[in-house]
Parts: sequence; structure tokens; C-alpha cells
Amino acid sequence: MRLKYFLISIFALGFLMACTSESQDVVSNNSNDEPSYIVDASWPKTLPNLWKNGGITGLAVDSDDNVWIYNRPRDITALELHAEYGVAECCAMPPSMIHFDRNGNVIGSFDAPQGHGMDVDSQGYVYLGNDTVRKYDPNTGEVVAEIERAPERENGAGVGLPAWPPERFLGIGAGNGLGPIAGFINTQNRVRNPETPAPDAEQLARQAMQQQARMEYRMKYPPETPMIVGGLEEIRIMEDLNEIYIADNYLGGRVLVFDFETLEFKRGWGAYGKPLAEISINDEDHAYTPGGPMAADFVGHLTLNVSDDGLVYAADRNGNRIHVTDLEGNFIDEFILAPLTGIGGSTGGVAFSSDSEQQHLYISDLTNNKIWFLDRATGEVIGELGRMGENAGEFYGLHMIDVDSDGNIYTGEVFAGERAQRFVPTSSERGQLIQQVYNLEY
Repeated sequence: MRLKYFLISIFALGFLMACTSESQDVVSNNSNDEPSYIVDASWPKTLPNLWKNGGITGLAVDSDDNVWIYNRPRDITALELHAEYGVAECCAMPPSMIHFDRNGNVIGSFDAPQGHGMDVDSQGYVYLGNDTVRKYDPNTGEVVAEIERAPERENGAGVGLPAWPPERFLGIGAGNGLGPIAGFINTQNRVRNPETPAPDAEQLARQAMQQQARMEYRMKYPPETPMIVGGLEEIRIMEDLNEIYIADNYLGGRVLVFDFETLEFKRGWGAYGKPLAEISINDEDHAYTPGGPMAADFVGHLTLNVSDDGLVYAADRNGNRIHVTDLEGNFIDEFILAPLTGIGGSTGGVAFSSDSEQQHLYISDLTNNKIWFLDRATGEVIGELGRMGENAGEFYGLHMIDVDSDGNIYTGEVFAGERAQRFVPTSSERGQLIQQVYNLEY
């Protein structure tokens, strides 16, 4: 008798899964429905070779629904690399680029200087952002092409392909850095109205010299400079357009478009679609106070993505907003998201829902540690997912986001998160199965 009821239960569960799987398209085609997801804690599988991820600064799903993760090994502290020094069994520094299949197995990797932003073309070549965009052969890890950049940096740091991997030795970080969150631990920047002492004469003189050096650099490399000048934030390959879209962080952020075949510069724009030449070189025009008026120019940490119907969504994270333009940079709309968000900002990575009309935007929020679901036509918030925490499905430094053809969401975290996660639609067969497992009582 028990066997009979067991078989009936299995049949009913299978029927339920089939029905919910068929109903998934109904949900995704109704823009008024809030997307619903559940974490798939089985993805990815345990990394091989005792590897431990650093902060994830690039993530892309390729045409085969395989997932590429670009991480920062130098974020990893010595405490996490005992196997490197032979004092414990775990762990070891990973390659910066790791390739997973849809089941979460590592199917490839190569080492390249860590950076920010990445994408993959239809032939499997990987484009990584460092001080420029470099095209890598994934089989050899060799650079086969790169986009031109300015020969010097505004802050005086060097340019060019750095030596890699870095020297490994005991220290705070793998490269004797300060760890993954050092730049965000700043008490003065974490309160609304910090009381700071007035600078003394020496500090004022130093600030004046720094400001003069900045302005001289900006005059030498004006906003319309037809090459990468700052650091890289995001890369999007649009082969159907024969173009590469890049977010360069110079002057708060510039959208730059390059030819996919020749890598030659084609065009670019700033906030509100203004021509590059009209971007201000004055810092006050890029200043933004949370909850205040929007800045005239991009504020900082600009990322982007391009929809199938030819719209560019440029997310100005430090400005808590997303600018929508056409492919030529003509301004269409501005979506403001969580405007009271302070340090770090709310509008990080941009992804699209997998339905044919891409009706929803999925926005990763580094500071509030959640995914925002927006109606792509209006910018209206229709839902959210996640919170700060270290359990499966929570985030500690939510940074990168992408979506596969089945609508599964992949995320990458920096700070102390340093992990990739997958979220599946609750209405999918796998989502229903996971819910069944979670509801089991012990």
C-alpha cells in the first residue's frame, strides 16, 4: 500500500512539474508579474585543485549557456592560501578566468591579469578589461588583439600588460594587498554628514598640486579622446551589429563603441547622451549627493548592456540611475533606483529577462545587496531578490549578473562574498524540485 501511495505521489509531482514548466512562459510574458526565483545551491560544483575564488569582477553566459567567471586572485588573503605555503591542506590561488558548464563543472581555465568586465564572442574568444580590452585565446591564454588606450593614467600609474601571476608570499593579501574590502572601509564616507577637520596649509597645497595635475591631464586627454583613457568597467560584444560596447571610467564614465573586426573607435557619449566633447572635466559636474538632484555627468562606476531591440542601458552606479539611449547615443529615458543609497551606489550590473521581448531588467545592487527587477519599458520596480548575508541566496558584495536562455540568473560577488551563485525560476521544473526539497521536514 505504501508503494502505491509513493508511486501516486511521484506521478503527481511529475505532473505538477510539467504544468509549472509550461506555465513559465505565461509568467515571463506578463510584464506585470514579479519574477520569482530560488537559489540553486548545487551550482557551481566544488572548485578543483584546492582553488579559492577571489572577488568576481566579470561574468558572462555564452551562446552554449556555459558560464565564464573572471575573478581577482589578489583579493584572497594569506589566511585563505595556506596550501600555497605548505602549512595546511587548503587553499590555493585560482586562475583569474574559470569556465563552467551549465551543470557547474569546471571545463576550462586560463590565467590573465585580473581586471574588470568581460564578454565572450561566438567563437569562444574572451575579452577582458584591464587597462584596456584584450582579446584572449581561451585555449592558450594568449592575447591575440587589444583596443588602443592612452599611454598614461590620470593618477600616474603604469599602463600595459602587467606581469602575471604576481609573486606569492605571506602577507595580508596574496599580492600583499589589503584584502577585498579595504577601499570601502572609510568611516568618513559612511555617514551622511561627516565632521572632518579643516585641512592645514600643507594639505591644501598638496590638494592644489593634485588638482592642477588632474586638469593638465584632462586637457591633454580631453573627453572626446578616441581611445580608452580610464579603467574598464564593462564590455559587451554585439556581433550582429559588428560592434563592441565599452564602459570606460574616465571622467565618471564614458560609453565607447568600437568596431568588432578592426577594434577601431567609432563613437561614444556621456550622461543624457551628450557628445563626448561636452562631458565636463570639472569634478563638481560629476558630484552627487544621495537623495539630491541627478548629476549633469556620470558620477562613477558606469556599466552597460545592450538589448536585442537596440537600446543601450548605462548604469551609473554611484549616481543611482540608469540611462537609456539608442545605439547612436540619443537619450531616451532615465531610471532612478534607490536614490538614498550612499557609498557604492545601487545600479550595478545590467541583465535582461530571457523572454523574446526582454521585458524585465535585472539590476545587481552592490550596496543594498539585492537584485532589483524593473519593467524595461517604464523603469518601474516590480520586485527584488536577496539581502546581505552569507547563506545561499544571500549576497555579500553583489557585483556581476547575467542570464542564460532558460532564464536562470548567475551572480558574482566581491568583498567577503567572493562566490558565484545561480538562481532558477520558481516556476521551472528545477525550481519546483528545489522547493520540494526545501520543504522536507526532518
